[in-house]
Amino acid sequence: MKLDVIKLDSGKAGSIDLSDEVFGLEPRGDLLQRVVRWQRAKAQAGTHSVLTKSEVSYSTKKIYRQKGTGGARHGSRKAPIFRKGGVYKGPTPRSHAFDLPKKVRALGLKHALSAKANAGELVVIEDLNLAEAKTSAVAKAVKENGWKRVLVIDGAEVNESFARAARNVEGVDILPSIGANVYDILKRDTLVITRAGVEALEARLK
Repeated sequence: MKLDVIKLDSGKAGSIDLSDEVFGLEPRGDLLQRVVRWQRAKAQAGTHSVLTKSEVSYSTKKIYRQKGTGGARHGSRKAPIFRKGGVYKGPTPRSHAFDLPKKVRALGLKHALSAKANAGELVVIEDLNLAEAKTSAVAKAVKENGWKRVLVIDGAEVNESFARAARNVEGVDILPSIGANVYDILKRDTLVITRAGVEALEARLK
């Protein structure tokens, strides 16, 4: 697959051959869903917690005598049936993460990149070098190129000047090639990859 390469100022910078093995697959929704679920489960804090009968702060004194009251037998106000009592089998802190084979994760990333390429939402730029490392310069480039919610993927390391300048620009996120993931790619409207980023991704996924 051949794609035009542009510069940040919308100028042309030649073209690039994208690997069909990485960018030319037919996207599979089920595979993408599996990887996204794995990512979100791994990111879930799992800190939800409730107090059980043994943890509630309350008197341990028997409520009333065992017999002769006409009511049911009760020994503690901490029982789950009482207001402010402990919770029975409530949530406790735990990890929601589950295993997903490396091959499936890599294939999911290929399908996410292919989905963007097939939808015409993939843009390849020469590099992230700016004449002036200013927020206004990045905002102008984003506006001129018609990008709204955009994910920018650079090579092995992110261009520090561009990252600093883009920090306060709404809707612009930057990742190094090693940080490219299915969830972040699918969440954005446009995927912008530098030439170095394309080479790094192809080397990683082939």
